[in-house]
Amino acid sequence: MKKTILTLLLAVCSLGVSAQFEKGTKYVNASLSGLNMSYSKDAKFTFGLDATAGYFLQDAWMLYGRFGYDHQYVKGKDNDVNNVNIGAGARYYIRQNGLYLACGLKYEHANREKGDYLDLTPEVGYCFYLNNHVSVEPSVYYDLCLNHFSAGSKVGLRIGFGFYF
Repeated sequence: MKKTILTLLLAVCSLGVSAQFEKGTKYVNASLSGLNMSYSKDAKFTFGLDATAGYFLQDAWMLYGRFGYDHQYVKGKDNDVNNVNIGAGARYYIRQNGLYLACGLKYEHANREKGDYLDLTPEVGYCFYLNNHVSVEPSVYYDLCLNHFSAGSKVGLRIGFGFYF
């Protein structure tokens, strides 16, 4: 398994590519999210996995799609919450220095009483480049729930690996 992952990373890193933020650049990201920040007093632990793919339509402007899974451990018997979400948005890189602003919409389905949420998702992050094609991307996001504000809104941290090709 380690050899397969290493081979995949080397293949992605060795592709001939353009600069990170230029028109036509493609982007893929895998990240951990949530990291235990929620308005819920009963939430003991929150953890999520996200996969993101994007395309630069113009220099410094990227459109992206995201698919994710979140798990929240809640006090009490059989109260754990599992969410599956899908969304789309836009990201703008400020002065091509790695700092970015993003905003999107996300549909979230959960196994809880109010079930389906629609979130507005502003995000601020930074890209630490390991080389011309791979970056570590920490960010802070806010999921503003549009249909169940108090139950669905949350603040979170996300950290992931971005691949530009």
